[in-house]
Amino acid sequence: MLSSIFAATFAFGASVVAQSSSSVVCVAGQCLQGNSNTTLGATLSASGISTEVLLLPGQYASTTNPELLHELLTSSSAKLSPSTGFVNSSAGSSVALPLNIALQPGMVIYPQAFYSGQGSYSSLPTSPVGNTTIPFTASSFALSGNVWAAVSAGSNSRVILWNSVPDVSQLPASASGSLSLLNLQSSSCSPACSGNGICSASGTCQCQSGFTGSSCESCSSGFFGPECQACPSGCTSCDDGISGTGRCLVPVVSNLPSSCNCINGECGANGQCTCINGWTSASNGTQCAACAAGFFLDTNGNCEICQLGCQQCADGTGDCITCASGFTQDGNDRTMCDAIPQTTSNGTTCPSGSYGAGSTCAICSPLCTTCTGPNSNNCVICGSGTYKFNGSCVTTSSGGVCSGSNMIANNNKHECDTCGPKCTTCQISSFNVASTVNQAQCTGCLPGFVLSQGTCVTSCPSGTFLSPQDNLTCTACSSSCTSCAGSATTCLTCANNLLASNGQCVNSCPSNTFSSSGACVSCHPDCATCSGASFNQCTSCNKALPVLTSGRCLATCSQNQYFDTTSSTCQSCDSSCASCSGAGPNSCLACSSSSQVLRGGTCTSANCTSSTSVVPSLGACLSELVLVSPSGTSSGALPSGLTTPTTTTTTQRLQWWEILLMALGCAFIFVAFLYCWRRRARKQRAKDTAAFASAKALHKQNWRWRLARFGERLFGHNRNPRPESEEITLWKLRAAEEARHHKEMEKLISAHEYSCSGSSRSPSPLPSLHPYKRRGSHDYSNANRLSGSMYSQLTGEVRSGPEPRQPVKSNLLTSRFSTTTLGSSAPKKPNVLKRQLTPSRPPTPAEAYAASVRQSPEPGSPHCIIPTNTDGSRNPFRK
Repeated sequence: MLSSIFAATFAFGASVVAQSSSSVVCVAGQCLQGNSNTTLGATLSASGISTEVLLLPGQYASTTNPELLHELLTSSSAKLSPSTGFVNSSAGSSVALPLNIALQPGMVIYPQAFYSGQGSYSSLPTSPVGNTTIPFTASSFALSGNVWAAVSAGSNSRVILWNSVPDVSQLPASASGSLSLLNLQSSSCSPACSGNGICSASGTCQCQSGFTGSSCESCSSGFFGPECQACPSGCTSCDDGISGTGRCLVPVVSNLPSSCNCINGECGANGQCTCINGWTSASNGTQCAACAAGFFLDTNGNCEICQLGCQQCADGTGDCITCASGFTQDGNDRTMCDAIPQTTSNGTTCPSGSYGAGSTCAICSPLCTTCTGPNSNNCVICGSGTYKFNGSCVTTSSGGVCSGSNMIANNNKHECDTCGPKCTTCQISSFNVASTVNQAQCTGCLPGFVLSQGTCVTSCPSGTFLSPQDNLTCTACSSSCTSCAGSATTCLTCANNLLASNGQCVNSCPSNTFSSSGACVSCHPDCATCSGASFNQCTSCNKALPVLTSGRCLATCSQNQYFDTTSSTCQSCDSSCASCSGAGPNSCLACSSSSQVLRGGTCTSANCTSSTSVVPSLGACLSELVLVSPSGTSSGALPSGLTTPTTTTTTQRLQWWEILLMALGCAFIFVAFLYCWRRRARKQRAKDTAAFASAKALHKQNWRWRLARFGERLFGHNRNPRPESEEITLWKLRAAEEARHHKEMEKLISAHEYSCSGSSRSPSPLPSLHPYKRRGSHDYSNANRLSGSMYSQLTGEVRSGPEPRQPVKSNLLTSRFSTTTLGSSAPKKPNVLKRQLTPSRPPTPAEAYAASVRQSPEPGSPHCIIPTNTDGSRNPFRK
């Protein structure tokens, strides 16, 4: 492939030498005018601008300096004329910014140094180069990015070039001399391609015909061997794979039964199936899939004929289901049907070999042993040497084959029987009356089956091979082989622990093979030696792929390494080298520093003139590509703007992510402002609330206070009761005093009603005070109500209406519990018995009556109130 690609290139050689001319050569950021033969890149021109510039490889935008270059790039009439290998479009194409001047994947060879002269471009090959070596002559050459070239140069048989070379004469001594191209590939593929593939610029491996896999490491189906050649013709499948032998495993078979929906028959050209004897179509439509009438399916899968005289018999056992006319089922053997004895018209039984002919018995035909009539068609059992077939007695061949059929004679059944499973023809060697049907040997099989020891099988058993003469018969291998193919002596595996190698039995496997299952298997073609069949099981490599890495043989080391042939390993280059051909700083092929250039294999300071620098990816100063005229020598007027920076201001639209960041920033500022404003408002509100609470003497119910109250409600405990006001405290004291007073009054009334010992009066007829208890009141509520009303005390009944309201005191603190006694000890229990009523108004009739009936108890007498006679009473409540 490379030979055809480079033929025109290398024939062109260095014969073309361009004439030096004054031109402007630019790279992004700098331009230089002078004499230059450099043709690398693309020429940029525009109408209205007289100067054309040569753009070297790089990126160019609307803001690129200097001003002259900027004007050309931004001109609406700018045109681009690329040199060989840089673009695929036609010359004169318009300019679209940003502009990328880059070499297409491949290599350009120039006849002069510093990329001068008419270059010749060669793209990447589409198939592996193999062992092809192509000599070429070049003074400089350019490589596109991610492309490497393997060349043989001088004494070094293999040098890998990763970078463009501006001057071949500056290469190290180990890489100087006549050059020959060995390989050219892209380095974009990961993992790297095998030796049977080529890495394309898109990063995928392009495989040779017959190879497959992501790295082109294996053979496609139907291909075998190190070169992945196609299986032999006439084979449906063979021993394929990159380690396969190619031997035919399944030969091509025509008229397979399965091709016409058939099982036990041969397909014809019309698509119909011709069944072998004993078979017919099944009920589901499959041809030759069921036993015909008069046959049954035996345990070997063959349709045997039923016993003589049986029309239908059962599969498996052969028991007769229906006997033919003139036969009855045998009482001892259910597979047999016995012929009804022949008799005369008067009932006399005819002897064997005769039949009833009216009133007498007649002799059977000589072809019959027993019969039912005079002809051979009337035989029940055919005579010696003949057998029943389709109702007639037929003879056989010397092999026992019945005449007019492919069926075999069965001496036990006296019939012509089928040959066997999948057999189309058969015979019995040295057939006689003592031969049995199981001695029959198949001589023909259905398509898709082979013949092994007289039976039809799907494949030849171990120790045999399919004869290539008829592709039917399985033949035994020689004694030295346990398995063979093609011939008896072509061993696949050997006896006596020997190894099979190329059909021969050897003691050890030769080079480039490995032992597997008793045979020597070829290594992957990438490997020189191996431990297995895979391309990543190499133990040593050949010259085309010399680098052994993790079991794989690769074409190159990394870019900053070289292959050491002594140790067969990759070694690092010197730190000054971007790539190298050997150890030390004198073997550099390209420099790692952008301020250095290659001089005799050593990276030295560039010392570029005319305020220029080293052009990226070219390895040379811009001043080396353009020769500037010495000062004082006229070289024409310099174009304006050659060194002036551009001052053009451009407006660039914001990207979507910039707009998003600005929006998020504004939102953050707004949220921060809102947070600060609300915080200040909360503080001011809290200050105002505290001032109000301080002025009103309110308790500040913050979250701590609310949490404490919740705990008290939850657990029923108040450890820090809330301080009470004076009004509440006085009210509680007053309520406690009244409760004690009501209780004593209730005791007093009870004593007067039930405890008057020695009294002659019966208990008071007044109703008891205790049963009355209002719902929702305390235990002492009844007594309180009774003792709180004179009406209740005297009548013993609870007032149905509301109690009369007492005058409201204007001074709430008028009590013996004053504000000066709140902090003292508990008040003393008042003596309600000695309390005197001091009414401020004349007593009412009820009060006067109550006062009149009160009597002071005598000393020693019980404190009882003894009611007087109420007849004619002055009690106003009884009037």
